[in-house]
Amino acid sequence: MDNRLKYIGEHLEEMLISPDEKFRFHCTQCGKCCINREDILLNPKDLYNIAATLSISQEEAVERYCETYMGGTSRLPIVRLRPQGSIKRCPLLKDRKCMVHKAKPTVCAMYPLGRCLAISQDTMSRIETAELKPQFILNDVSCGDYAEEHTVREWLESFGIPVEDQYYIRWQRVAMLASKVIKGVEGSWTTHGLNMLLTLIYNVLYLGYDMDKEFEPQFEERAEELRTILVKIESGMGGAENAG
Repeated sequence: MDNRLKYIGEHLEEMLISPDEKFRFHCTQCGKCCINREDILLNPKDLYNIAATLSISQEEAVERYCETYMGGTSRLPIVRLRPQGSIKRCPLLKDRKCMVHKAKPTVCAMYPLGRCLAISQDTMSRIETAELKPQFILNDVSCGDYAEEHTVREWLESFGIPVEDQYYIRWQRVAMLASKVIKGVEGSWTTHGLNMLLTLIYNVLYLGYDMDKEFEPQFEERAEELRTILVKIESGMGGAENAG
């Protein structure tokens, strides 16, 4: 866990902000939030939007601008923007401007806000049926100024992000199920079998979307297909041979 996530975990209650609560922030387009960044993680929709904006495939977007790794805690395949140079500049920053401003990653669009789900052990045990509700946090502002006032709801909606974002909830639900299954088989499956499972999860969730079709219907179909496989593995009906 990096220092930022550790800090949030230790100070979550004091950082929480409700959807209709006000905060002050004005983006001055200084670019400071685009440097010294190693934490711009992409969800599948982010990657699709970046690829669509740049008129390339998701595979090309990953090759040019991203790196992938296994999450230390979640054990999930993670996609992040690859930091550039000693200042750890976002690879999508060009001439101090974002190359994909209208489709920038969710974590960038939401800044200085963040969001999370309150997950208990009981919730994890019934992740398929548990009610999941996003919570919002207000990060310390290290750039811009305080010239404007917004509610959380207003700020999110200005970027086309609903407070009750059903895509985000669906994404988190399938990601948590995948994490649970990976951890459950990690100690008993062969390295080859585990790698096949990780590759399957990565390919199904992130790659190969039809750029001429809307993202969310495709994601819903893929998420359901993956869920079926994961539930089968979790129930003991699958094995390493079926992971790919």
